[in-house]
Amino acid sequence: MDEELDDAPPPSWRQRPKPVGFEIGYKLVGDSLEIDRTRRVDTVRLSAVEQVRFVYAPSNISSKGYKTQLRLSDGRTVSFGNLSWRSLTDLDRDDARYHRFVSALSAAIARANPRARFVAGRPKPLWLGVAVVGALSLLMLAAFTLRAFQQGATNAGLLGLLLVAASVWQVWPLVSLNRPRELATGEVPDSLVPGRTG
Repeated sequence: MDEELDDAPPPSWRQRPKPVGFEIGYKLVGDSLEIDRTRRVDTVRLSAVEQVRFVYAPSNISSKGYKTQLRLSDGRTVSFGNLSWRSLTDLDRDDARYHRFVSALSAAIARANPRARFVAGRPKPLWLGVAVVGALSLLMLAAFTLRAFQQGATNAGLLGLLLVAASVWQVWPLVSLNRPRELATGEVPDSLVPGRTG
């Protein structure tokens, strides 16, 4: 049984983060994260990871985008997500594999650096900015819609209702999922890392 475990491939994840460009491979190798950018391979010591952040990050064509961001002690950041571009208009998702890799990476970071901070959501000032702008936009749309109905402009009012509904659908997840919060060391939030199985 131990031999079977030893023969298992190390946890890995591959992603093409942009429609045009190379695929990037991430692989856990001992106490390091190996990042294969096709033209070069970088190695990040897991003990150098100071912070792990999980965020909701929808793309232009998908509302199901999530990212994991590592901040290193030298100020560099490593970021990867669950969406991978296949072409200019097509995205690939393998949430179960993404969750397995992020969980293995988080556990390895917690072992290598027990002082590493695990956080969910956007930094508080950025989150507050998005929440305030979103709320003001919805209030303006609601005022426009109400005024249109009061003036008998039914078509404009209906358009306003449609815009309010679309805005709530877009803004609510950005605000609710990206609410800043501290996590336990090594914790992986299911709301920001989709794909947990079993």
